[in-house]
Amino acid sequence: MHAYRTHTCAALTAAEVGQDVRLSGWVHRKRDHGGVLFVDLRDHYGITQVVADSDSPALPILESLRVESVVTIDGSVKARAAGTANPNLATGEIEVFARAVTVQSHAQELPMPVAGEADYPEDIRLRYRFLDLRRERLHNNIVLRSNVISSLRQRMIGQGFTEFQTPILTASSPEGARDYLVPSRVHPGKFYALPQAPQMFKQLLMVAGFDRYFQIAPCFRDEDARADRSPGEFYQLDFEMSYVTQDDVFAAIEPVLHGVFEEFADWQGKGRTVSPLPFKRIPYKESMLKYGSDKPDLRNPILITDVSEQFKGSGFGRFASMVEDGDVVRALPAPNTAEKSRKFFDDMNSWAQSEGFPGLGYATQKDGVFGGPIANNHGQDGMKAIADALGLGPNDGIFFSAGKEAQAAKLAGLARTRVAEQLELIDASRFEFCWIVDFPMFEYDEDNKKVDFSHNPFSMPQGELEALETRDPLDILAYQYDIVCNGVELSSGAIRNHRPEIMYKAFEIAGYSQADVDTNFAGMINAFKFGAPPHGGSAPGVDRIVMLLADEPNIREVIVFPMTQKAEDLMMGAPNFATPRQLKELNIRLIDQPGSAKTGVAEAVAPSAG
Repeated sequence: MHAYRTHTCAALTAAEVGQDVRLSGWVHRKRDHGGVLFVDLRDHYGITQVVADSDSPALPILESLRVESVVTIDGSVKARAAGTANPNLATGEIEVFARAVTVQSHAQELPMPVAGEADYPEDIRLRYRFLDLRRERLHNNIVLRSNVISSLRQRMIGQGFTEFQTPILTASSPEGARDYLVPSRVHPGKFYALPQAPQMFKQLLMVAGFDRYFQIAPCFRDEDARADRSPGEFYQLDFEMSYVTQDDVFAAIEPVLHGVFEEFADWQGKGRTVSPLPFKRIPYKESMLKYGSDKPDLRNPILITDVSEQFKGSGFGRFASMVEDGDVVRALPAPNTAEKSRKFFDDMNSWAQSEGFPGLGYATQKDGVFGGPIANNHGQDGMKAIADALGLGPNDGIFFSAGKEAQAAKLAGLARTRVAEQLELIDASRFEFCWIVDFPMFEYDEDNKKVDFSHNPFSMPQGELEALETRDPLDILAYQYDIVCNGVELSSGAIRNHRPEIMYKAFEIAGYSQADVDTNFAGMINAFKFGAPPHGGSAPGVDRIVMLLADEPNIREVIVFPMTQKAEDLMMGAPNFATPRQLKELNIRLIDQPGSAKTGVAEAVAPSAG
């Protein structure tokens, strides 16, 4: 017999009744029924019920153990008594009568329970992450993550992609976030950077002639945490393709994402559906108008409508004057709110103010009669025209967002989500994908009073060089696209600008000289001068994919060892101070700051002569 186990804790069924077995695992729960002890024994695979009574030599040992102690049980498989089977367990038809027990490891008193799913403070969960990972929900999430990555990898290979690894120690890149810097011991005063993304390397692979690349790529960005973004590091399905149009990129990655989401849509019996292929394509301008966001949740049936024209010269002077001054008014329905109290609408206005906006206007409606200050001033006929434009029913209210276009769109988008949540309109049983396309290449920077790139400076402008030379920069669109699922942006991507003359011209419009491009992007621009194929790609976030499939609100629930919101690893004690010897080897000294003897700013110093 094996030293530790003949079966896992999920393997035994009625077919093994009568067999002698050996199991190893953690003591998950104990239940004392007056001289009969029931122990739930847990391992990676599942749980088996172990029984010890006064006839079992194992009883006193098991009684003395704390939960989470690790034991090996020798015993025989018995069928559970009639009416006591547990249909929720794979092993629910049997139990193991313990004849002997070997204690492999004693557990001390736990800082947090493993059995059950009671919520615990983040600092305790992260400091004792190895215990947190024993809990069923989190353990299952990490297994799901592994399975999703395996599926992504096989599907990409099936689409003709080849996996390559790109460097981790590299140079700083202009990805938009702060770099993590790594000091070089052999090059005093110089630093490597951890890659924010393999962007330049994957494009150089296309220049090198590899055609279809992918990897499950680690990326490192020194940015703040939020619910759908982990601080420090994250993983993405990074891919790039040569000789492709935007449509070719979509055709390659859509079956991969659709297939993975369909494969795991029924995770833990959730029974969700996935939007059919091909995914919907929504121009950026349309998305900002209808959804108030470039990350629309298409499960939400509410649509936003521009009603600026209806308020021109209207009796509601505030909106009328704003429209005259060039502002816009956006409206969104509040379906079937006739029976809602005035408090529902006032609470929405208070919420908007708490988000930093002046407020959210509204009009109530019951049996086709409109109420509220806006309706009283705008008139019933005017309100009916707005209701007809929105396609409202006789008991649908209206919310209004007014102001500069960008701010009005932002508030309307946030309100669209909140109204749908308050009214429970979002269908949680669906995964709805879409592409956001036709992003503007440039935007006007009000702070610096100049034209600048709006999204990705390395994207190919639609119309290429001719567009850059003949059109208003603010009218030029780019071959840029985002893939969005249920309001979560999984990735940005683009058809790349692979021609040096177009790149120089695009940067010139944004106020950068040819020398600036040659200095800041030397590796890429030089490579393009030796023959570069048209190419494009994207990089859907693995963490976000798993977060959606696991139906988790926070990305840390699908990462094995996440950091805190302050990018600290409480379990391993990182970041930490370097020793004087380490700093000396790296030619770095710390400049102490006032108020703390241990807080300092690192400064690279030249090595002394001799």
